[in-house]
Amino acid sequence: MKTTVFTKHHIANGARMAEFAGHNMPIEFTGINDEHMTVRDNAGVFDVSHMGEIWVKGPKAEALLQRITTNDVAALYDGKIQYTTMPNGKGGIVDDLLVYRIDAETYLLVVNASNIEKDWNHIVAEGKKMGMEAGHGKELYNASDEICQLAVQGPNAMKIVQKICDQPVEDMEYYTFKKLKVAGCDAILSITGYTGSGGCEIYVANEDGDKVWEALWKVGMPEGLKNIGLGARDTLRLEKGFALYGHEIDDETSPIEAGLGWITKFVDGKDFIDRPLMEKQKAEGVTRKLIGFKMSERGIPRQGYQIATPEGEIIGEVRSGTMSPMLKEGIGTGYVKKDFAKVGTPIAIVIREKLVKAEVMKMPFV
Repeated sequence: MKTTVFTKHHIANGARMAEFAGHNMPIEFTGINDEHMTVRDNAGVFDVSHMGEIWVKGPKAEALLQRITTNDVAALYDGKIQYTTMPNGKGGIVDDLLVYRIDAETYLLVVNASNIEKDWNHIVAEGKKMGMEAGHGKELYNASDEICQLAVQGPNAMKIVQKICDQPVEDMEYYTFKKLKVAGCDAILSITGYTGSGGCEIYVANEDGDKVWEALWKVGMPEGLKNIGLGARDTLRLEKGFALYGHEIDDETSPIEAGLGWITKFVDGKDFIDRPLMEKQKAEGVTRKLIGFKMSERGIPRQGYQIATPEGEIIGEVRSGTMSPMLKEGIGTGYVKKDFAKVGTPIAIVIREKLVKAEVMKMPFV
């Protein structure tokens, strides 16, 4: 099991640790609800060093990314980030990811921890078709084991982080990044966020991780900064309706089914993998859709629970579910037959063989 640069700090701070995507990661520190509300009200720091970082460089970089991703890479400019998906050639999704444009011939892809090897193999295979080489110093390079990442999230996050940066960062636009010094170390600081409460991500080389960590806590502790585990990361992202690979999206779901048509761009000259299939889905519609729902009766929905009509006809399956710390109600996502996807539709979640009332809701939940 892999560790991150910060694992020793998590253990020293009393984290409940568990395996996640092959890494020994902190699940919670003071409790999921407490950590969740800390991020909503103040600021928390997540170790997300398990995420993958892949470089795509050279004169063919943009052409490769236009081929393997659904969003329009040509719309990016230096310092801009794009959320996108990689279609798998069978109508499903290899992964969802972020594309950072450093310059016209240099891009950084940030991918999910559980998919690093799969993504890398897919990118290399498609790159080879264009004559691109993979490895150290080549056009394609997997730097995942060399980079650590901290996500500082919450309404007061940027005020704290600004104190250790050599450039202004508090007014940065959403989905942009800067190359700058953080605690005197070369870093990339981006504004994307997986919590919906504001904040940033800080990428540095592993050897600089401890220096950044110590500097962040020196300025953050007086401001009430807290450690946050992966448990609260999941409840935070679900309240905001953000997709998680292996839940809302996977190798069997298309971006159109998942409500990700907004990052599936059918622009001229962009011959991306599965484009004809997705154009057909957009034109003709799909048989199932991803919905958000809220429990009308007491109950906590969980991944894998069946979704039914109020009369008991099975119409789908829960993909994510939790008790919302903000709403104090059960919320979740799931795929249902398209006729039952309209907001306001009454449904039921099958919990321990009982039909528990719920209602289709518009996301985000908060």
